[in-house]
Amino acid sequence: MHRIIASAATKSGIFYHPSDKLELNVKLYLEGTALSSHDVDNGLIDIMDALQGRAGGSKKNRRWTPIIPNDNQIYRVTIEKALAPKQNKGLGHVLITRHKNS
Repeated sequence: MHRIIASAATKSGIFYHPSDKLELNVKLYLEGTALSSHDVDNGLIDIMDALQGRAGGSKKNRRWTPIIPNDNQIYRVTIEKALAPKQNKGLGHVLITRHKNS
């Protein structure tokens, strides 16, 4: 997930400063019973950790270059889960935008 988002940000020339206030819009694509059994809050934690360059283990250690310096910059989140459309590879979408009330 981190690799895909970091690649898209680099290609688009997008960079987030520690002072930026951000919003996330997340759509998780799940298959079969995963749609009814997976919690969106657990998926969101994984996404926010990846955006900060973290995965597993200690939250102090960053495995990758952060996309967002700190998840305390996120002021609003919308998240939903759905069946993957046929043309999708079953991943999902993460849209990062500036917080509208900033």
